[in-house]
Amino acid sequence: MSMDVDVDDDLLQAPSDQEYPVLERQPSYYNPLNTFVCAKGERKHYQQQFADIYFLRLAKLKPAVEAIAHEEWKDFEIAGEKVRRIDRVLDVRQGELSWVAGTVYMEMPLKPNILDDISKDHWISAPPPREKFLSPTGQDQIMLEDESGRLRLIGTTLQLSILVTGCIIAVMGTENADGDFEVVDLKVPDLARQPQRWERDEGSAILSSSASKKRKSNAIEKRIQGGKVAIVSGLRISSDRGDTMTLDLLMEYLLGEACGPADQAEVSRISRLIIAGNSLAEGTPLAVREEEKKASKRYGYDSSAYNHAPTTHLDNFLATLLPSLPITLIPGETDPANVSMPQQPLHPAMLPRSRNYCATPGSSEPGWFDSVTNPWEGDVDGWRMMGTGGQPIDDVFKYVEGDDRLEMMESLLRWRCGAPTAPDTLWSYPFQDRDPFVIEECPHVYFVGNQPRYETMVIDGPAGQTVRLICVPVFRDTGEVVLLDTETLETEIVRFTVYEDKS
Repeated sequence: MSMDVDVDDDLLQAPSDQEYPVLERQPSYYNPLNTFVCAKGERKHYQQQFADIYFLRLAKLKPAVEAIAHEEWKDFEIAGEKVRRIDRVLDVRQGELSWVAGTVYMEMPLKPNILDDISKDHWISAPPPREKFLSPTGQDQIMLEDESGRLRLIGTTLQLSILVTGCIIAVMGTENADGDFEVVDLKVPDLARQPQRWERDEGSAILSSSASKKRKSNAIEKRIQGGKVAIVSGLRISSDRGDTMTLDLLMEYLLGEACGPADQAEVSRISRLIIAGNSLAEGTPLAVREEEKKASKRYGYDSSAYNHAPTTHLDNFLATLLPSLPITLIPGETDPANVSMPQQPLHPAMLPRSRNYCATPGSSEPGWFDSVTNPWEGDVDGWRMMGTGGQPIDDVFKYVEGDDRLEMMESLLRWRCGAPTAPDTLWSYPFQDRDPFVIEECPHVYFVGNQPRYETMVIDGPAGQTVRLICVPVFRDTGEVVLLDTETLETEIVRFTVYEDKS
């Protein structure tokens, strides 16, 4: 039996001469800073006092805020009385127009109290955590303190400004008969100096050795413009197999496997992935059987009570992306890192597949996979970036009315302090020689992870500074990843959704 076959319908054809474009990943120029790396081993201890952080912060930022206040108020007068500067808050005199600088302290009855924490052991059930520290009865008080003492602040001007414990300000006004200081105006340190793009990279190329200098100079000359940085937070990987669908879509998108040729060209411009905290879901104990409850208590590592599935899923996710895309991993509140700020990097031993891409011990160059601190700052494609897993902003939220996260982020930059409420209501390491949360140089991009929704805006400073603020949403809830254009600093959102049949 024979059959005629049309050549056009034949599946067996000669190899095509058509050439398909080969896409290459945009290179990432990455130069991290070690601002928040703590001492290790015997050099790290908690025997010192936490109050020293506030004195260090005041000593660092007081000259800056006093310079701004002097320039603004040097010719100010009311009813013929000129304002005068006071060195210490306890030197303020009643009825005298003056200004003074110090640290804000918020006296709030609803703030956490160590005595309440101790008494929790005797409660049948602990009360739910408070969303806000604000008192509904108006019992909150604003104090200004320095090494000499405290001064209570009052006035309508305070209601127009965001103030939290730990920020450094200068206030102008008079002391009334009750001993309270009625504020007429206040000033903050405002944005710090902002480095020029590529300033640090070009400076390090000049100061480095001849071989390293040549390598860095060649890299500077070969800069390719038009790259993008993907920023995601709140992956919250758990042991539930059903939570990986959206994560798989994200992985396939970043690898260029879930899109057409046009989208693949755009994806190839993504030069780095930054994971801004909460990569793992909050730990929950494994279910224990009745016969295991009756068994004697085990000490040390207990494989029956440890669930390795979340870290394994995270390791597999990272190891799949790393051959194609460099990754910066910032820890968050739910990640297996130290609780106190600044959180130190996740230990590479937890990620056996991904750690092969880490920098070799003793190397000065960052690895393809960089597990960093929270907060973190560094230079990406020449721009100074600073980001956190969200804890400082979430803590400031408890002090103020409303939910404008961008305004809180702007306030932190203008206070020049990345975590002002540490160590009062945000756990922190008791530093003795410096306060790493003081912002020495203003970033070009400031992003905060694990926020309720995606928001962004640009703020300007008095010396021409320009900062892009980005609220990065929780990926587990929204399926959204932020793409930052490293030439224009414009942002866009890519959203992944999984169809659910609710019928």
